[in-house]
Amino acid sequence: MQILDFLFSYGPWAWIIAGLVLLALELVVPGGFLLWLGIAGIVTGLAAMVQPLTLPMQWGLFGVLSLVAIFAWLRFTRSRPQVNDRPYLNRRADRLIGREAVLEDPIAGGYGRLMLEDTVWRVAGPDLPAGTRVKVVGAEGTVLQIEAV
Repeated sequence: MQILDFLFSYGPWAWIIAGLVLLALELVVPGGFLLWLGIAGIVTGLAAMVQPLTLPMQWGLFGVLSLVAIFAWLRFTRSRPQVNDRPYLNRRADRLIGREAVLEDPIAGGYGRLMLEDTVWRVAGPDLPAGTRVKVVGAEGTVLQIEAV
């Protein structure tokens, strides 16, 4: 009941204040959606100042503006390509696909070890003797899939 009393006593300013509070909350609790609710509240307050609206119409305008703003933002952000200067940052094994190396230890039973760059990797592939030149053709987690060159 206090919310309705607040809305009736301050009219359009209540929407503007609520919008500003939502914008301030966005700074504390980031997530993106409070930003659009705050903007919708401010626009609703400005619309109520320009054209007198009943309370149900104000709530309806606020709801429609909120939904439109959130859905438009989600559509915009999901359609943008993800630009990354380090596409293999947390996928070191994928970065090694296509590299060639020489086996120091033989592969027996389908698994072995291979030294690439500064790391010893577990490798899976056909049984091969030490000294065989191999190529990395895939990765499953931290196990490199190899084949003889």
